[in-house]
Amino acid sequence: MKERIQQLLSQIQQLQAGSAEELEALRIKYLSKKGEISALFNDFRNVAPEDKKEIGMRINELKQQAQNRFEELKAQFEAAKAEAERQDLTCTADPVTLGTRHPLSLVREEIIDIFSRIGFTVEEGPEVEDDKHVFGMLNFAPEHPARDMQDTFFIEKEEGIQKPTDILLRTHTSSVQTRVMTTQKPPIRVLCPGRVYRNEAISARAHCFFHQVEGLYIDKNVSFADLRQTLLYFAKEMFGADTKIRLRPSYFPFTEPSAEMDISCNICGGTGCGFCKQTGWVEILGCGMVDPNVLESCGIDSKEYTGYAFGMGVERITNLKYRVKDLRLFSENDVRFLNQFQSC
Repeated sequence: MKERIQQLLSQIQQLQAGSAEELEALRIKYLSKKGEISALFNDFRNVAPEDKKEIGMRINELKQQAQNRFEELKAQFEAAKAEAERQDLTCTADPVTLGTRHPLSLVREEIIDIFSRIGFTVEEGPEVEDDKHVFGMLNFAPEHPARDMQDTFFIEKEEGIQKPTDILLRTHTSSVQTRVMTTQKPPIRVLCPGRVYRNEAISARAHCFFHQVEGLYIDKNVSFADLRQTLLYFAKEMFGADTKIRLRPSYFPFTEPSAEMDISCNICGGTGCGFCKQTGWVEILGCGMVDPNVLESCGIDSKEYTGYAFGMGVERITNLKYRVKDLRLFSENDVRFLNQFQSC
C-alpha cells in the first residue's frame, strides 16, 4: 500500500496536460469515484490495524496534493484562455496606417454644422437631372448660354426614347432647391450640398466637376437684411470673429436682387497680398432674394412669401481655409497631399 501511494504521489507531482480535455481525463483517472485514489480508500479496510493511522494520513495527503495540482493546472488554462480572448487574432501582423478625412469632406461638414446651428436642414437630390429642375424652374431663358453643349454635360439616349437635351449632369445644386419647393410648403430652410458638373477645361483654377453647398430660406417677410446677417454669421464662424464681409451687386437668373459676397482676406487681414490681388477682399459666394418667377414656377405664392438663396463652392472655401492653390490636388488622390490632413 505504501509503495502504491508513493508511486501515485510521484505521478501526480509530474502531471502535465496539453489541453482542457486532457486535464479533465486525468482528473477522472485520479480523483473520480472510480479513480486511483478512490481505489486506495476502498482497499484501506484491508490494512493492518497498527498501520491504519499512518496509511490513512498518507492517502489524505495524496488526495490533497492531487487536488492542489489539478487546481494549478486549471488556473493555467483559464489564464491562457483569458489572454486569448483579450487578443484580437483577426488583426493583421503588419501595422495598419490610419486613413485621413479628405479636406473637402472636412470643410463640407463644417459648413453644414455652422448652418445647422441656425435651423438649416440638409436636403439632397440626383446628380443626373432634367432640364426642368436645373434650368426651366429657375428662370433661365431658353437661349441662356448655360444651356449650350459647351457649358453643360448633356446625356443622350436612344433616338425616339428621349430628346438629347432633356437629361444632363446638374450644373448646380439649385436643382435640389426646386425639388424641395415643389414638395414642401413654407417655411423652408434647407442646405443643399453635392457634386456638380460643368464642361470646363481642367486647370489649377477650374475643373469639370466640383462641389457646392447652396442654401434656401422661404417664409413670410424674409428680407435682404436677413440674408446679410446669415452670411455674416457664417463668415465669422468659418474664418474667424474678425472677418468682415461686403456685398457687390451681381446678376443670377433665379435671384433678384443678386449679389456676390467677399470676405476680408484671412491671409493678410485685409491689407493686401498676392492671394487677394492686393484688394484685401476675396470672393466666396453668390446670393440674392429668390426671384418671384421662381417661387411661382414652384407653386409658392410670391405675394405671400419671400426668400433668399446663396451658393458657395466647397473647393473655394477649402482653398481659403487650407491655402491650397491647385484644384487638381483635391481629385488626384495623392497620399502625400492627403496625409497633411491626418490630424484634422
